Amino acid sequence: MNNLKNLVFLDIETVSGSPNFESLEPAMQELWEKKSTFLRRDEETPLDKLYFDKAAIYSEFGKIICISVGILYHDKADLLNIRIKAIRANNEKELLEEFVALLHDKMDENKIQLCGHNAKEFDFPYICRRMLINGIPLPPYLQLSGKKPWEIKHLDTMEMWKFGDYKNFTSLALLTEVFNIPSPKDDINGSDVNRVYYHEEGLERIAEYCNRDVLATAQVYLKIQGLEIIQEDHVQFVE
Repeated sequence: MNNLKNLVFLDIETVSGSPNFESLEPAMQELWEKKSTFLRRDEETPLDKLYFDKAAIYSEFGKIICISVGILYHDKADLLNIRIKAIRANNEKELLEEFVALLHDKMDENKIQLCGHNAKEFDFPYICRRMLINGIPLPPYLQLSGKKPWEIKHLDTMEMWKFGDYKNFTSLALLTEVFNIPSPKDDINGSDVNRVYYHEEGLERIAEYCNRDVLATAQVYLKIQGLEIIQEDHVQFVE
């Protein structure tokens, strides 16, 4: 089993880089039109709707507004606890710098092992790309370019659940249900984040949602490892 003290559970929430298609620079509008060609169901699908609904998925057209981080530790009674912090900001560069500083202060950067759900496909590369776009050097645990798959020690609970199988995407919500883990979802889901952020200025609401995903990921990881989940009174959400 992996060393729990070096594990960092994380989840990110992303939105479109601009509140609407019209506010993009002309060059980016043209590039989005090319990028989104395969997304259109028909020629009548408005570009602005496609942008608002889909741009957050692509690191070139989106931005990170929240990274929630969870770290495990044992208390004096040797019971497993988790401390979770949501780093959120409208300024993406400040958010990413705070994320790097937090892990630098709390852990040995050369031993960190990141863990997320579908994170190898989405969260990890998205963070790397947005750091480079913002001119932030990649810390040791995100220097993934050029490495062979077996050289990257990070974990993905969706990949762990496959056990070598190649079936389709398995959602975090489904795994929490089959493992009888309290649901991570509140009143929103991933498809609501852009709307809640831009139309409702609901960054705090999104941060809470992101925190719950990190907790659920940690619980699923423990279940897959054959361990007991963390009890509610041993979960600490930190400001």
